[in-house]
Amino acid sequence: MPYRRTDNVIRRLAEREKTILEAAIALAAEGGMAAVQIVAVAQRAGIAAGTVYRYFPTKNDLVAELIAAVAGRELEAMQTAADAAPGPLSALASGIARFASRALAERKLAWAVIGEAVDAEVDVMRADFRQSLAGELERRINIAIGLRFLPEQDARLAAPAIVGALMEGLLSPMAPTHADAAAAREAVQTVTLFSLRALGVIDARARGMVAQVVLT
Repeated sequence: MPYRRTDNVIRRLAEREKTILEAAIALAAEGGMAAVQIVAVAQRAGIAAGTVYRYFPTKNDLVAELIAAVAGRELEAMQTAADAAPGPLSALASGIARFASRALAERKLAWAVIGEAVDAEVDVMRADFRQSLAGELERRINIAIGLRFLPEQDARLAAPAIVGALMEGLLSPMAPTHADAAAAREAVQTVTLFSLRALGVIDARARGMVAQVVLT
């Protein structure tokens, strides 16, 4: 009779995999993607390196799962904020502001999963995250265009342009650092306002929406 794993065994395996992944995410948050090494992850998780390899045969397998996990939670947070907004423009403002504020709160991790220089194989994985962000923005932009809240434009171009602005303005090595929470909040307000203006929202209205979603 073939061996079948019990529910307890399956649960323990899932918990061990989660522990490994959480250790990898913590290291990326501290030192970027370069800090995610199998031995270091094993030490952080309190297990042997061989155990990590049983779950993730290569470092890139682990990095791929890390990127997928972080991307999934950030996209969900962005969508939740946008869905809770009362209208299509405030949905855009809320989604952009939520992504920006969460990215700044974990700036090194955010840059690691979206823009840090890495090998080509890993960069292909991260392209999916950037494309997903652009896809979510494109969908929201098209809704606003369809309801005549935004001028006619090619959302396929506008959406990735906004993703690029968020990456470079908030996360890249060229982006300024922020001394405290108030400065970070100001940065989120600035990039959100910039995005709405770029999409054609009249400035007074853009400022009102940004103040509502960022400063409250």
